[in-house]
Amino acid sequence: MRYLLPLATLVLISFSGALIAHADHPAPPKGFTALFNGENLEGWFGHGTKDPRTLWKMSPEELKAHQQETLKDINKHWSVEKGELVNDGKGLYLTTLKNYGDFELLLEYKTVAKADSGIYLRGVPQVQIWDTTEAGGKWKIGAGKGSGGLWNNSKGKPGKDPSKLMDKPFGEWNKFRVIMIGERVSVYLNGEKVVDNVVMENYFDRKIPIFEKGPIQLQTHGGEIRWRNVFIREINAKGAPGDAAAPNKAEEGFTSIFNGKDFTGWAGPIQNYQAVGGNLACKPGKGGTIYTKEIYGDFVVRLDVKLPAGGNNGLAIRYPGKGDTAYAGMCELQVLDNTSPKYAKLHPAQYHGSAYGMFAAKRGHLKKPGEWNTQEVTVKGSTIKVVLNGETILNCDLSKVEKPMYNIEKFKGRTRKEGHFGFAGHGAAVQFRNVRIKRL
Repeated sequence: MRYLLPLATLVLISFSGALIAHADHPAPPKGFTALFNGENLEGWFGHGTKDPRTLWKMSPEELKAHQQETLKDINKHWSVEKGELVNDGKGLYLTTLKNYGDFELLLEYKTVAKADSGIYLRGVPQVQIWDTTEAGGKWKIGAGKGSGGLWNNSKGKPGKDPSKLMDKPFGEWNKFRVIMIGERVSVYLNGEKVVDNVVMENYFDRKIPIFEKGPIQLQTHGGEIRWRNVFIREINAKGAPGDAAAPNKAEEGFTSIFNGKDFTGWAGPIQNYQAVGGNLACKPGKGGTIYTKEIYGDFVVRLDVKLPAGGNNGLAIRYPGKGDTAYAGMCELQVLDNTSPKYAKLHPAQYHGSAYGMFAAKRGHLKKPGEWNTQEVTVKGSTIKVVLNGETILNCDLSKVEKPMYNIEKFKGRTRKEGHFGFAGHGAAVQFRNVRIKRL
């Protein structure tokens, strides 16, 4: 392994249930598929520690030719023995032909002294695999702390080192379970969580979030490593922004409230909105508050939102069905392009995720315009919690507003105990998808 300043490979693996697999016939757990078929290297090619965008810039013909060419190196250093993937510690890294977004990845590995390795997630390093012994010679760079950390995260950042050493002795198989949703990764090693829902930095460009999709790579360096039971489960509907140890269970009780086709179940100025490719979108230049016919008290709502440059909208919380939800409803949770120059001098409680005019949300976690964001809002009693792209940006109690933007009497609806959920458009073509709600 070359020690690229932060070398950490995330591998989303989820061991829900025992793996019952003969060495040469890997049997995936329910819901998973095998990345390695136990017989050959079908579905893989070779790539190193190189920005995956170099691959994505190629034409389909160029990419296919490049992948075929890398197999010459792969076949020199990788082999299959009794259903196990074996690398001699040299050459390119085994890389999936397919790109993955959110997923769980399960795998087992066994290595030798003075070797190290890792798992690249979405083509980015990495979830680290060490020789954790002092004789391995790498204690100075963290090897003694154990495998499983996101070693390429910046110094001092969460998850760079695992929370505890869980590696087994040489000659024994280690089991990884890695869960990746959005930018966040949780890593389990031999049944113990060693990285807890941490943002994985983009090694190739730390100014931008990690790529939304990319390949899984098995990295090798310095000695033989063996892999088996390599299984993946794609998470299509977004899992919980927090720890998604069991993403399916995390979705239990949630109901979709937009069918992707029309506004059945909705009220208000629905003529100002439209379904675009299955997404709910405000028409350009239109707006107003549309809302569910259903009434909710305490609830959790999960959704994805994409803002155009300068976009402005809002989430109507416990809306009474008329009036301005920022004042008549419990609140309007801002949906706003924080980066737009025209919003440079707003009140802090007017930026994305804020309880408009009452509590300011933490900034810096919204993706750039044109990219999808994942958001979860929990409304319980007088409290509201907002999680954006895995980061808690607001956690407030509307019964305890201290410095409102206006006289607190203007926010008459903030003590409402129930109401409709909706979207408060302000003329921009903001889009929402995967809108689902759960009563508490």
